[in-house]
Amino acid sequence: MMKKKLIINNGVFITLDSKENPVRTGCMIIEDGTITFIGETLPAEEIPEEAEVVDAKGRWVLPGLANTHGHTGSTLLRGAGDDDLPVMKWLETVMWPAEKNFTEEITKAGNALAIGEMLKSGTTAFLDMYHLHMNTTAELVEKSGLNAVLCRGMIGLCPGHEQQGKLNEATALYHDWHNKADGRIRVMLSPHAPYTCPPSFLEMIVDRAQEHGIALHTHLAENRKEVEEHIRQYGKRPGLHLDEIGFFDGNALIAHGVHLAEEELDLFARKGVKISHNPVSNLKLGSGIADVPGMRKRGISVSLGTDSTASNNNLDMFEEMKVSALIHKGASEDPTVTSAFDTLKSATEEGMKALGFMNKGKLAAGYDADFIFLDRTGFHALPDKPERALSHIVYSLKGSDVTDVFVKGKMLVKDRELLTLDEEKIRADAKQAI
Repeated sequence: MMKKKLIINNGVFITLDSKENPVRTGCMIIEDGTITFIGETLPAEEIPEEAEVVDAKGRWVLPGLANTHGHTGSTLLRGAGDDDLPVMKWLETVMWPAEKNFTEEITKAGNALAIGEMLKSGTTAFLDMYHLHMNTTAELVEKSGLNAVLCRGMIGLCPGHEQQGKLNEATALYHDWHNKADGRIRVMLSPHAPYTCPPSFLEMIVDRAQEHGIALHTHLAENRKEVEEHIRQYGKRPGLHLDEIGFFDGNALIAHGVHLAEEELDLFARKGVKISHNPVSNLKLGSGIADVPGMRKRGISVSLGTDSTASNNNLDMFEEMKVSALIHKGASEDPTVTSAFDTLKSATEEGMKALGFMNKGKLAAGYDADFIFLDRTGFHALPDKPERALSHIVYSLKGSDVTDVFVKGKMLVKDRELLTLDEEKIRADAKQAI
């Protein structure tokens, strides 16, 4: 059977091979959704007649972005409770009461809105921790063509039989959807946080994860108060407590990590714990600034996440990159502690690895053909010089500069329009739902 061949011609490819040589001009060849070649533009006579040729028109071609922490179901709460509330008061008085009224239809409308927003702004893989209607989310992901890690979020402040029911739901999601949709969907087990999950419940979750080989994800050390309360209640820091329970003995990804101690960072470096840095949400909720330079010095894998639109208030990973790069320069009074190169790596290759997609996040032979086109003609992208490409992408560009999106060689967005989802329906459903 002849392999289907796609050729991306006339592109400026952000390969991130090295800081000295991150850009390559030419063409990219894709066969059955996998990149097989990047090099100089092929002469017309070398292009097979059966190949599909897409002219990138000189646009930047970037690996698809990975959003490694979010809550898509709460997208309809964008702007709700914007009264400068600390995280716990915000959760208890705004988020959780509102979500009690979320039907499957409302949740689906929020999911579709989030997926559409992410697709149109260049995100090709995302993690969703939510506690409602996750099968519906999986069906939307399958239809959209995106990659996703789905997590049935679990709060353990309930009787034992309810805890068991939540864990069984999360495990069923794994069995029903892990590695489905041509490998685009993965599943993790996700206790909400140590402050909402008693140690006995966390132990149940860790045992289940080890039994089935499932990766783990949770919020950790997002704000100072939760850490202080954990120490008061258990006599130890939450990161060290999770380690005693065995949470980090397998694959683990934590969100936030704003208030981690040196000993916790050292532990994470030894155990290969990955961290999703959510700078915009952390700033908006007044949670603080994570020690990302310290994490990187230890070799900890740091990726980027938006958190939900209720605490962000958008899902634009370009904005996340810019804020992440800038706040650490300012906080340390040292402009060298972050770079556009490292930030872009966090949003692409490191993010994909954190989500368990080991063959995504890079434009290189053997990797999945997940990539986006970026418009270089806007005033904010000029002057247009190759040596300034990374700087422009991290510090100047926005999600609205994304023109086309591909996953496994399939075009999902063309000329800023969704191809796999109905944009007008998404807008109408979102307006009607709330």
